[in-house]
Amino acid sequence: MAASGLWNPGPRGCCRPSSALAPPPAADHLFRPISAEDEEQQPTEIESLCMNCYCNGMTRLLLTKIPFFREIIVSSFSCEHCGWNNTEIQSAGRVQDQGVRYTLTVRAPEDMNREVVKTDSATTRIPELDFEIPAFSQKGALTTVEGLITRAISGLEQDQPARRANKDATAERIDEFIVKLKELKQVASPFTLIIDDPSGNSFVENPHAPQKDDSLVITHYNRTQHQKEMLGLQEEAPAEKPEEEDLRNEVLQFNTNCPECNAPAQTNMKLVQIPHFKEVIIMATNCENCGHRTNEVKSGGAVEPLGTRITLHITDPSDMTRDLLKSETCSVEIPELEFELGMAVLGGKFTTLEGLLKDIRELVTKNPFTLGDSSNPCQKERLQEFSQKMDQIIEGNMKAHFIMDDPAGNSYLQNVYAPEDDPEMKVERYKRTFDQNEELGLNDMKTEGYEAGLASQR
Repeated sequence: MAASGLWNPGPRGCCRPSSALAPPPAADHLFRPISAEDEEQQPTEIESLCMNCYCNGMTRLLLTKIPFFREIIVSSFSCEHCGWNNTEIQSAGRVQDQGVRYTLTVRAPEDMNREVVKTDSATTRIPELDFEIPAFSQKGALTTVEGLITRAISGLEQDQPARRANKDATAERIDEFIVKLKELKQVASPFTLIIDDPSGNSFVENPHAPQKDDSLVITHYNRTQHQKEMLGLQEEAPAEKPEEEDLRNEVLQFNTNCPECNAPAQTNMKLVQIPHFKEVIIMATNCENCGHRTNEVKSGGAVEPLGTRITLHITDPSDMTRDLLKSETCSVEIPELEFELGMAVLGGKFTTLEGLLKDIRELVTKNPFTLGDSSNPCQKERLQEFSQKMDQIIEGNMKAHFIMDDPAGNSYLQNVYAPEDDPEMKVERYKRTFDQNEELGLNDMKTEGYEAGLASQR
C-alpha cells in the first residue's frame, strides 16, 4: 500500500488532512503488530466533515496486524459537536485465493467475547433463528460475537418508531425477533454463528491457540462464478495454447509483489521430481527491499484417488533431516502436544521435518496478543510450555508422533530405508468422506460423459 493511501475519505464524511499532521511513515513500517511496548504506533488523525451535523469531526486510522491473520485498517470517526461516531475496518490485503466459512458453536458466555473481523462482503447467519445479514448490507467491523448481535439489534430497532406510528403489522413481529436476539446474548442454550466470506478476509478468534478449537470449524472453498462477479473479479480470456516446451530443466521467473512489504519482487519456479513420489512445482520469492523470503510448493499432478495419512514416530535426532512435502490440503497433528495445524495454514512447503517444526513454533510463539503485556497469564504459560516441548522434540530429547493427513494424497515424508519399509513410519491410504470431497471441490466435478452434455447444449 502506498503511503498516499492514508488520505482516503473517512467513514461517512469528506476528509481533508490536518495541517498539523506529521508526514506518513515509510511503507515498510505501515502495518505493525499491536504491542504495549511500541510507543511509536499511534493512529493517524484526519479532520473530517460530519455528515450528521456538518461540523468538523475527527477520523482516526490505525494500520495493524492481527495475529494468525493479516493486515487490516481500523478507522474510527467521532464528532464532538453532535456526539455521532462510527467505526469500521477494511482489509489491507488482496482478495484471497479461496473463500472462507467460519462455523462457531456458541456454548458459553465466554464465546461471546471472541474477536471477529467481518468484512463487508461476508454473510452472517444464525440458523436457529433463520436469521441472515446479507453481504454488502453492512460495513466491515472489528468486533466480538456479542458486538455482531448488538449491531444487528440496533439495525432492526432503527426504523421501529416509524413502523409503530404507521401501525405496520411487521413492527410487532420485529419486536418479537429482537427479544430472541437479546436472549442469544445470555447463551441460555447453544446456537450456531456462521460467517461466510467469499473474499477470504474475515476472521474468528481461536482463544485456545495453538490447540484445536472444538467449537470452531474453518472451511476454505473455491468461489462460484456468481461470487466472483459479486467481488468484481473477472477472469481473463483464455489465450492461445502455446507450443509445449520441456520446462523440467529450466528455472522460470515472473514478476510479483512481496507479501510482506508489497514492493516489486521476482518469483522463481521450477519443476522437481521427488524420488519415490511424484513431480512437484517449487516457487520461491526473495524480496530485495525488505529481505523477506518465502517458498511454496504445488503438486504437479492431479488429486490422488485415495487420501494419505502418514504417521512418523520421532525417536532419534536424525529424523529431523527427513525431507518433507506438505501440500496446501494437508493438516498436521502432534498428539503429545495436543496440537493440530489445519489445512491451508503455512501453505505448501518443501522442507525438512525440522524446518516445518520450526515454522510451526514461530507461528505459535511470535504472537503479541498471547505473549505480550496484554496476554492472559494462563494462556502465556501454556504457550511457553508448548514452545519448550517443541524445542525438546527438535533437539531429540522428547519422543513424539508426527501425523500428516492429506485428503488429496499429495503430501510426502521421506522414507530413509527406501525401497524397504520404514519401521518408524506408517503410510495409510483411505477413501475420502463426502465432506472431504466437498472441501476439495470434487463432488461437483464431472470427468465422465461431459462431451455428450456439451454436444446437447450446442
